[in-house]
Amino acid sequence: MASILGIFCAANFGLRTLLTMDTFELAIVGAGPAGLAAGVTAAALGLRTVLVDEQPAPGGQIYRGIEAASRHPDSARVFGEDYMAGADLVRQFRASAVKYLPLSQVWQIDRDRNLWIRGANGVTAIGARQVLLATGAMERPVPIPGWTLPGVMTCGAAQTLLKSAGLAPSGRIVLAGGGPLLLLIAAQLMRAGNPPAAILQTSTNLRRAIAHLPRFVSSPSYVRKGLGLVAELRRAGVRIERGVGDIRILGETRAEAVEYIRAGTRRREQVDLVLLHHGVVPNTNLALSLRCEHEWNDAQHAFQPRTHAGLGSSVEGVLVAGDCAGIGGAKAAELRGRIAAYNAATNIERISTDARDRQCAPIQRELRPHLRARPFLDAYFEPPRDLLAPVEDDVVVCRCEEVRAGEIRRIVTEQSCPGPNQMKAFVRTGMGPCQGRLCGLTVVELMAQTRGVSPGEIGYYRIRPPIKPIALGELATRAQEK
Repeated sequence: MASILGIFCAANFGLRTLLTMDTFELAIVGAGPAGLAAGVTAAALGLRTVLVDEQPAPGGQIYRGIEAASRHPDSARVFGEDYMAGADLVRQFRASAVKYLPLSQVWQIDRDRNLWIRGANGVTAIGARQVLLATGAMERPVPIPGWTLPGVMTCGAAQTLLKSAGLAPSGRIVLAGGGPLLLLIAAQLMRAGNPPAAILQTSTNLRRAIAHLPRFVSSPSYVRKGLGLVAELRRAGVRIERGVGDIRILGETRAEAVEYIRAGTRRREQVDLVLLHHGVVPNTNLALSLRCEHEWNDAQHAFQPRTHAGLGSSVEGVLVAGDCAGIGGAKAAELRGRIAAYNAATNIERISTDARDRQCAPIQRELRPHLRARPFLDAYFEPPRDLLAPVEDDVVVCRCEEVRAGEIRRIVTEQSCPGPNQMKAFVRTGMGPCQGRLCGLTVVELMAQTRGVSPGEIGYYRIRPPIKPIALGELATRAQEK
């Protein structure tokens, strides 16, 4: 279907569209910290810039709903000062000359840097001399027994409801998994009026992380923030169970309990809602569809685009910044967005390399302390092996096609299946509406463990347009962006 759509799109848009489409010097995809900062910087440099984003308002996931929240007196108390810092960045963006296209999905970018967009006016196309991918991060899938039951969500989904609609889940909530965001989201729910009954933290890896501790301690306020969250949760009576394993969700028609092992004893928590989280990974589908070279980040257990110091990818005219280029956090993403904008301006000869280097030098100095914290966090909160590649055969891996872990292992062993693209032919993993976002890394890890090789050697899905589902009827009745 993807190949048929590609042929149809090429014929349907044709030369008339490409000759009449609006063209920008810089097109940015994503309105999170990296995209917003890049837009503000590029506009200040005089670049004709457009920013395309799926959401109704700027901010991305980290600053979602910030404009409405900044007008509410309780927002700073619930979400914290790091979240509220995004209000100033959004104000700068709103005051800039960037053309902003909200509620718009980029479903294809071609090698000529034409962006095909599905928006309020139908299907449109714009061209760009430079493209910046700032698509951010997504939560790592947490495939454990029972994770597909009603009553199970990711922590990020709960946070989205809280930020966008002011809705906090009710009932008895248990958070399970690992990573610093687990504590942050637990604290936000507590401040919103419904503290979790328990936080089930998987085992941490201090032995592996200890080598990075000196650099972590020297990073800006990360230690203080982490200890502050733990203290705040304990004062509120939230129980934190550390070093848990073998987490499984029980229930017939919905989640009713969570079982886990701690200190050699199996325990159970009754639940109304389970929130799962185990870190975030780069959202790379657009970069993969452009055939940007990617590399396996062994510390973060994810693929990321291969970039140089200027954040350019292997594809001419395509830059990548923010967490989609490697997880670094909101402030690091903002700073990288600014650097990418200066490099885009240099690439089209709007500023000299000397001017770029002078402007970027203080940004690079500000960026380094934020990046120093990352190796410790990656090592300390490394996902457990049985979460990366589920041990139990019956665990669903691909939710779109309901493919289970045992089936993937069997095909690798019996059919000598070499990689995830070949796996599609056997069981259709990665071919559903999510285009592999929910199963891709798990399929790769399962195949790598079964074959006894690195995930980098296995590779990833070959992503093809449309990146997001689109109806053929929408293409046939396309509207031209003016």
